[in-house]
Amino acid sequence: MTAVIPNPQSSSIFYPSADEEPVAETHDHLYAILTTLEVLKQHLSDRRATVLADQFLYYAQGFPKLRVAPDVMAIFDVEPGGRDNYKIWEEGQVPRVIFEMTSKSTQDEDLTRKKELYESLEVAEYWLFDPKGEWIEEQLRGYRLRGDTYESIVDNCSEVLQLRLVVEGKLIGFYRQEDGGKLLVPEELAEALREETQLRVEAEEQLEAERQRAEAERQRAEELESILARYREQFGELP
Repeated sequence: MTAVIPNPQSSSIFYPSADEEPVAETHDHLYAILTTLEVLKQHLSDRRATVLADQFLYYAQGFPKLRVAPDVMAIFDVEPGGRDNYKIWEEGQVPRVIFEMTSKSTQDEDLTRKKELYESLEVAEYWLFDPKGEWIEEQLRGYRLRGDTYESIVDNCSEVLQLRLVVEGKLIGFYRQEDGGKLLVPEELAEALREETQLRVEAEEQLEAERQRAEAERQRAEELESILARYREQFGELP
């Protein structure tokens, strides 16, 4: 793992939280980043973990130029919530999973510098997703750390996240391994909420209709009883 050497003067060193670079190369890449971020935040909401997107990861104390900005990274055993940047020596944990939304123009960096860096930092899993299919024919490619070397993940299952990853157009679909259930992206969550609301409205309408039918039957029964009572008053009991 890359050494993090304490520096007694590091408190005066400035670690930027942003640069002038765009968040993503295209809308497709940005959308893939944001949906992956939201899905993993949802998945890890009950864990002591955080998920960050396009934020500087500083890995060498006292050297602010030694940094990288993963598209999405999941870190375990740290306080939940956002950060302006992430310093390994302060948090005490290395990201467990990193996603890069790759393209033809970033292919070389993603496969060489970043892959070697994440490998040396002992990031357990490294995933490359090519939304446009520009250079990864299957669009999704994963690596898992075995010893100190990355090996290809052949089944597209994340041991760390306990999720199965599926290419769904220009997005990654995430499915729980224990029951096969899908983690919904924001649009799917909104649609599911609309469907649930519609079903609830329909159920309430059906209950109201049944209540009205029951009320009508009760009123008819009361009217019949009133008619019978008047008959008894005039003619006595029915034979």
